[in-house]
Amino acid sequence: MRRWQAAYHWRMIDAPSELPGQDLVSAGLADLAKGLETTPALLVAMAAPRLRMLGIDVPISGEKQPSHRLYELLSQTEHGAHSRYNALVGRIVSFARAAEHAAAR
Repeated sequence: MRRWQAAYHWRMIDAPSELPGQDLVSAGLADLAKGLETTPALLVAMAAPRLRMLGIDVPISGEKQPSHRLYELLSQTEHGAHSRYNALVGRIVSFARAAEHAAAR
């Protein structure tokens, strides 16, 4: 693990407002570790490959298609699931881009 990755993992736990969407990522990591199927957990499971490339330890999810399950979950609980889904995906992408930028410094 590179030095910035270890430091970044520490910031994930201790500075939940540092990067855009970090609140969702922190909640999703915690929920995945507990085996919960929540909106943040499914979102993090969707982004797991990219997050792992950033050095974030993402627990393995039992969900084979977290993107489909996330949409189903949003459809059951919210009106305008499509808009909410796109907004959540945008937040996780913003987080990943900001984390990549921070790592490049």
